[in-house]
Amino acid sequence: MKTKPTIPYAELLNEAINKEGVLSDCYSRFHNFSIGNQLWAWLQAKEKKLELGAIATMKQWNELGRKVKKGSEAIYLTMPLTLNRKDSNGKKTEETYRIFVPKKNWFLLSQTEGDDYTPQTKIAEWDKDKALAELKIEEIDYDMADGNCQGYAVARKVAINPIAVLPHKTLFHEIAHVVLGHTLEHTMADSEITPRDIREVEAESVAYILCSVLGLKGLVESRGYIQSWLKDQTIDDKTAQRIFSTANKILNAGKDTQNA
Repeated sequence: MKTKPTIPYAELLNEAINKEGVLSDCYSRFHNFSIGNQLWAWLQAKEKKLELGAIATMKQWNELGRKVKKGSEAIYLTMPLTLNRKDSNGKKTEETYRIFVPKKNWFLLSQTEGDDYTPQTKIAEWDKDKALAELKIEEIDYDMADGNCQGYAVARKVAINPIAVLPHKTLFHEIAHVVLGHTLEHTMADSEITPRDIREVEAESVAYILCSVLGLKGLVESRGYIQSWLKDQTIDDKTAQRIFSTANKILNAGKDTQNA
């Protein structure tokens, strides 16, 4: 029995950080999917030597007047599955949780034929105030004496230095610290606290992803910051998954739903 693949989060994050333009290119084509799925679709297309383009299920392509070419192999994407938790006796409770499972249901435009199809491209739009409200984060005045500090986060509050070099990148970085739970870790046991180098890599990787998707400056500086903290370490799949999930959450919180 063939085992279903698992999404290679660490590999995708490495590709995203080291190949400029990949994230923005993926987002323009695959904006209806999570950032992790966008990159996984890109990687599978690359491995199968398929032209990068819009993706849809066979049913969706049929509805658009196109047929999947004979012999085409579908690609995987992960999809959420909601399950009920069980009590000590093994009986289902009303409490639910979600897991993500790979499903092999999608085909790229280049794997189809039929009526003309013009893919829609999506330029991401992000509203800071909407995102902060959605995430329940408050932006406060910067009051640190250290003028070299670009910004900071405490509890569910963030502050950005008025003279920060790249204020948008710093804002993403500090919001990421909050969403990742780093600012609340002082209440946890020492064994549960994320090491500072990993915290900084996580937060800055989120900032890098968001700057890439939104077409903002700071990618070179962001890569340098990530490498300075990462040094000779590697990012594992669990950490990379947290990074993608956080970036997706922040991006969606600030999306203009009227134009989505």
